[in-house]
Amino acid sequence: MSILFISDLHLSSKSLNTTVNFVRFLQTSARKAEALYILGDLFEAWLGDDMVLPDYRPAIEAMKELSDTGTRLYVMHGNRDFLMAEQFAEMTGATLINDPSTVDLYGTTTLLLHGDILCTDDVEYQKFRKMVRDPQWQAAVLAKSPQERLALAREYREMSQSETGQKAEDIMDVNPRAVESVMAETGIYQMIHGHTHRPAIHEFEVNGKPAKRMVLSDWYEQGSVLICDEDGCKLQCLGK
Repeated sequence: MSILFISDLHLSSKSLNTTVNFVRFLQTSARKAEALYILGDLFEAWLGDDMVLPDYRPAIEAMKELSDTGTRLYVMHGNRDFLMAEQFAEMTGATLINDPSTVDLYGTTTLLLHGDILCTDDVEYQKFRKMVRDPQWQAAVLAKSPQERLALAREYREMSQSETGQKAEDIMDVNPRAVESVMAETGIYQMIHGHTHRPAIHEFEVNGKPAKRMVLSDWYEQGSVLICDEDGCKLQCLGK
């Protein structure tokens, strides 16, 4: 048995091929796994459990089918779908987990994050992240009408695209010092995260101890999964 990790699918009406690939993954590879962790940005935008967009239904139904077969399903909030809540968990059979969380990965304690909190050089984004994670801000958004929430999502998406195009690539990547600081503070020297869309397995040292940072891929081009078992972890493109 294995434990699988994915992130950054960004499911939307404009990425129906990704939805098809995700559903196929849930119906095949994921059913052979002990557990599946989705570390944020499953959806391009989640506007509240009370207004599930029609294009999301196939993914939600496939997630529930997966959890019903016995594969444990865990979902972490990302910077796009931070409004997922209890009703989402009931619809999918998933357990919502905090960012960050820890898991015992075959004897190695591993820190799980979406990854955006590590991008400390992007000061403006960190201000935005703090705002949207605030419970009072979220309550105010959920009190708006569906039309108002759709308009707000479009506004933030356009703002994000505009700002991303003006920022240097290294600013939007994780800060190595932030990674080392988190590891030193927690005493956990293995982490898995997404967000940056820069899949890789980095091995280095922190305070003289071996450390590993595994970065998940986005699903814009093709699906990718981190497969972990007793022999270790490896990144794999779906279908290969």
